[in-house]
Amino acid sequence: MSIFNNIFGNSENQNTTDSKINWIALTDLGQLDQISEASAIKPIVIFKHSTRCSISRMALKQFEKEFDSAEEVDTYFLDLIEYRAVSNEIANRFAIQHQSPQLLLIKDAKAVYSVTHSDIDATELKSKI
Repeated sequence: MSIFNNIFGNSENQNTTDSKINWIALTDLGQLDQISEASAIKPIVIFKHSTRCSISRMALKQFEKEFDSAEEVDTYFLDLIEYRAVSNEIANRFAIQHQSPQLLLIKDAKAVYSVTHSDIDATELKSKI
Protein backbone atom coordinates (compact mmCIF):
# COMPACT_ATOMS: atom_id res chain seq x y z
CA MET A 1 0.00 0.00 0.00
CA SER A 2 2.93 2.41 0.44
CA ILE A 3 3.14 3.08 -3.30
CA PHE A 4 -0.48 4.27 -3.22
CA ASN A 5 0.24 6.44 -0.20
CA ASN A 6 3.17 8.01 -2.06
CA ILE A 7 1.00 8.76 -5.06
CA PHE A 8 -2.26 9.73 -3.39
CA GLY A 9 -1.28 10.52 0.20
CA ASN A 10 -3.05 9.03 3.18
CA SER A 11 -5.26 10.22 5.99
CA GLU A 12 -2.56 9.69 8.62
CA ASN A 13 -0.12 12.12 7.00
CA GLN A 14 -1.96 15.40 6.54
CA ASN A 15 0.96 17.73 7.17
CA THR A 16 0.65 20.79 4.97
CA THR A 17 3.91 22.38 6.14
CA ASP A 18 5.44 21.87 2.67
CA SER A 19 2.86 24.31 1.37
CA LYS A 20 3.71 27.93 0.59
CA ILE A 21 0.15 28.77 1.65
CA ASN A 22 -0.28 30.09 5.17
CA TRP A 23 -3.44 28.09 5.90
CA ILE A 24 -5.73 29.17 8.72
CA ALA A 25 -7.36 26.11 10.26
CA LEU A 26 -11.15 26.35 10.08
CA THR A 27 -12.30 24.43 13.13
CA ASP A 28 -15.10 26.40 14.74
CA LEU A 29 -18.53 27.62 13.66
CA GLY A 30 -17.74 31.04 15.13
CA GLN A 31 -15.01 31.53 12.56
CA LEU A 32 -17.68 31.70 9.86
CA ASP A 33 -18.93 34.98 11.37
CA GLN A 34 -15.37 36.31 11.28
CA ILE A 35 -14.96 35.14 7.68
CA SER A 36 -18.19 36.87 6.63
CA GLU A 37 -17.11 40.13 8.28
CA ALA A 38 -13.52 39.99 7.00
CA SER A 39 -14.65 39.22 3.45
CA ALA A 40 -15.96 42.79 3.15
CA ILE A 41 -12.35 43.96 3.38
CA LYS A 42 -10.34 41.12 1.84
CA PRO A 43 -11.46 38.07 -0.18
CA ILE A 44 -11.45 34.76 1.68
CA VAL A 45 -10.61 31.36 0.21
CA ILE A 46 -11.90 28.20 1.87
CA PHE A 47 -10.53 24.81 0.82
CA LYS A 48 -12.75 21.97 2.03
CA HIS A 49 -10.71 18.78 2.15
CA SER A 50 -11.62 15.17 2.88
CA THR A 51 -8.71 13.42 4.55
CA ARG A 52 -10.16 10.07 3.42
CA CYS A 53 -10.27 10.88 -0.29
CA SER A 54 -7.32 10.49 -2.65
CA ILE A 55 -8.94 12.81 -5.21
CA SER A 56 -9.23 15.49 -2.56
CA ARG A 57 -5.58 15.00 -1.61
CA MET A 58 -4.46 15.30 -5.25
CA ALA A 59 -6.56 18.45 -5.73
CA LEU A 60 -5.08 19.97 -2.57
CA LYS A 61 -1.49 19.19 -3.59
CA GLN A 62 -2.02 20.63 -7.08
CA PHE A 63 -3.66 23.75 -5.68
CA GLU A 64 -0.86 24.28 -3.16
CA LYS A 65 1.71 23.87 -5.92
CA GLU A 66 0.08 26.46 -8.20
CA PHE A 67 -1.38 29.01 -5.78
CA ASP A 68 0.48 32.34 -5.67
CA SER A 69 -2.11 34.84 -4.47
CA ALA A 70 -1.45 34.57 -0.75
CA GLU A 71 -1.09 38.33 -0.30
CA GLU A 72 -4.45 39.03 -1.91
CA VAL A 73 -6.63 36.68 0.16
CA ASP A 74 -6.86 34.92 3.50
CA THR A 75 -6.82 31.14 3.06
CA TYR A 76 -8.79 28.80 5.31
CA PHE A 77 -8.39 25.03 5.37
CA LEU A 78 -11.26 22.81 6.52
CA ASP A 79 -10.79 19.13 7.37
CA LEU A 80 -14.41 18.29 6.71
CA ILE A 81 -14.17 14.82 8.23
CA GLU A 82 -13.08 16.25 11.58
CA TYR A 83 -15.30 19.34 11.41
CA ARG A 84 -18.40 18.18 9.54
CA ALA A 85 -20.68 20.63 11.39
CA VAL A 86 -18.57 23.51 10.04
CA SER A 87 -18.80 22.07 6.53
CA ASN A 88 -22.58 21.76 6.81
CA GLU A 89 -22.89 25.35 8.04
CA ILE A 90 -20.76 26.59 5.13
CA ALA A 91 -23.24 24.97 2.74
CA ASN A 92 -26.18 26.59 4.56
CA ARG A 93 -24.67 30.01 5.12
CA PHE A 94 -23.20 30.50 1.66
CA ALA A 95 -26.00 28.69 -0.22
CA ILE A 96 -23.74 26.17 -1.92
CA GLN A 97 -24.06 22.42 -2.27
CA HIS A 98 -21.58 20.46 -0.14
CA GLN A 99 -18.81 18.84 -2.19
CA SER A 100 -15.39 17.42 -1.46
CA PRO A 101 -12.89 18.63 -2.36
CA GLN A 102 -14.29 22.10 -2.77
CA LEU A 103 -12.80 25.56 -3.16
CA LEU A 104 -14.82 28.66 -2.28
CA LEU A 105 -14.13 32.34 -2.74
CA ILE A 106 -16.02 34.54 -0.29
CA LYS A 107 -16.51 38.27 -0.91
CA ASP A 108 -18.89 40.54 0.99
CA ALA A 109 -20.21 37.53 2.96
CA LYS A 110 -21.22 35.68 -0.23
CA ALA A 111 -19.75 32.71 -2.07
CA VAL A 112 -18.93 34.31 -5.42
CA TYR A 113 -17.02 31.31 -6.76
CA SER A 114 -17.30 27.61 -5.95
CA VAL A 115 -15.58 24.71 -7.72
CA THR A 116 -14.96 21.08 -6.95
CA HIS A 117 -12.73 18.17 -7.87
CA SER A 118 -10.73 18.66 -11.08
CA ASP A 119 -12.21 22.15 -11.59
CA ILE A 120 -10.11 23.45 -8.68
CA ASP A 121 -7.56 25.65 -10.42
CA ALA A 122 -5.37 28.29 -8.79
CA THR A 123 -5.05 30.29 -12.01
CA GLU A 124 -8.81 30.43 -12.47
CA LEU A 125 -9.25 31.44 -8.82
CA LYS A 126 -6.78 34.29 -9.27
CA SER A 127 -8.87 35.66 -12.14
CA LYS A 128 -11.88 35.77 -9.77
CA ILE A 129 -10.09 37.56 -6.94
